[in-house]
Amino acid sequence: MGALLALAGALDHLGRAVGKTVRWLAVLLVLIQLAVVVLRYAFGTSYIWLQESVLYTNATLFMLAIAYTFLVDQHVRVDLFYAGWSARARALADLSGILLAVLPFCALVIWASWGYVAVSFRMGEGPMQVGGLPLLPWLKSLIPAMAVLLTLQAVAIALRCLAVLTGHAATHLPHRGSHGAAEPRG
Repeated sequence: MGALLALAGALDHLGRAVGKTVRWLAVLLVLIQLAVVVLRYAFGTSYIWLQESVLYTNATLFMLAIAYTFLVDQHVRVDLFYAGWSARARALADLSGILLAVLPFCALVIWASWGYVAVSFRMGEGPMQVGGLPLLPWLKSLIPAMAVLLTLQAVAIALRCLAVLTGHAATHLPHRGSHGAAEPRG
């Protein structure tokens, strides 16, 4: 089980690295949007490439941060009973969700988007609008990239769920204590 937990730790490290890198896109997004607004209302001008860069930055931020959000347990969850459950019951619920929903969803997204992205690269798809950014294939490639990152994070969490269920760990959430409460971050 030690090797599997080490693998989970390595996958968590990757997820954290991606999350901590792309979070800076939120600052960039605000600055770009500010520039668009200032140019439009203060100077009466606009650039299509700048407006499109808002979309590209927003898509990159959210698509690549999904796995990090899952890692730090900040995703949407209907928590009527979960918080009161034991660590083993929470691990079993999360493992079931990963196996029955997350991994099949990721596999479907990868399968459905692979050809879509490949065709975009193959035909050298250009900008969405004249004067826009010529990065549309790269924007589309965020779809399978999101699914791959989410799959890797789901595997890490599933491995830790197994560790809890076999008695090798107190919790499957690395940033929480054994009672499910968030530990202070320092």
